[in-house]
Amino acid sequence: MAVNNRQRLRDIDNTGFGANSSVEGGRILNPDGTANLRKRGIPFWERISIYHTLLRMKPAHFILMVFLFYTTVNLIFASGYFFIGVESLGVEQGGGLFEQFLEAFFFSSQTLTTVGYGHMAPRGIPANIVASTESLVGILSFAVVTGLIYGRFSRPRAYLLFSPSLLIAPYKEGKALMLRMATYKNNHLTDAEAGLTLALHVKENGKTVTKFYPLKLEIEKINSMALSWTLVHAINEDSPLYNYSKEDVAEARMELIVMVKAFDDHFSNMVQQRTSYTYQQVVYGAKFLPMFERGQSGGYTLLELNKINAHELVQLPETVQNTAV
Repeated sequence: MAVNNRQRLRDIDNTGFGANSSVEGGRILNPDGTANLRKRGIPFWERISIYHTLLRMKPAHFILMVFLFYTTVNLIFASGYFFIGVESLGVEQGGGLFEQFLEAFFFSSQTLTTVGYGHMAPRGIPANIVASTESLVGILSFAVVTGLIYGRFSRPRAYLLFSPSLLIAPYKEGKALMLRMATYKNNHLTDAEAGLTLALHVKENGKTVTKFYPLKLEIEKINSMALSWTLVHAINEDSPLYNYSKEDVAEARMELIVMVKAFDDHFSNMVQQRTSYTYQQVVYGAKFLPMFERGQSGGYTLLELNKINAHELVQLPETVQNTAV
């Protein structure tokens, strides 16, 4: 493995990730930017935030959770009305047990949502106590659900789309590491800043450790992300990847951590997004193809997001093609 340049460069130890490679499991960050980490040692309900979980949950899962909560609460209170007796709701006791339970369930849903159609009403102290309790639960739960829905809609997000591949492309007289990103919503990001951190698993004194190196970018900050942005790190003598072959990169289990932050005009707030690339995602000898062009009418620019990863194979410079990534 090429180590001379790595020994010359200074690594960083303030990334928040451990340097002991023997205790790591797979990649450091998942593609969605979350840490590839599981916690234990304290009870489950103490190490999880229900609020954060519901905010970050997928929309379909969130809707399912709300439906399950609504159904479960109705079933609990319907069971209470059923055991008290459906006659306490002004319903005749005729019919089977299932029909009686359905009457109790429908009355529960009317009480929980404060609809109250009027053809059923609680009679007697036990039924009124259950109905009063359910009304309170309904008011509080719908307030919480409304707040969660608002929080999910109003939570600032960068909405960045990253190219699935990490390219080693010709760059000036040498080569460079490149990735591409773009916003995929109708939001507008300004004052965008990007930072790359390289993680390499190397041998030191017979022990495998993880070294982190900040990578210098050709452009680290842009005023506006109206179009796509290609991050370029020149692989030269100042790069920790200098003189690394394809086999060296695989042996070191290279991982590239990407951090982007910008100002969102719509939210009037800072947003950020993370992702990571592993050595399996590297494409050697390739360059990105253009992903925007003039529109048909000539009055606008067309950004084709489906071409975020469009690239073609090219020849790397002969001097480095077979000896370095």
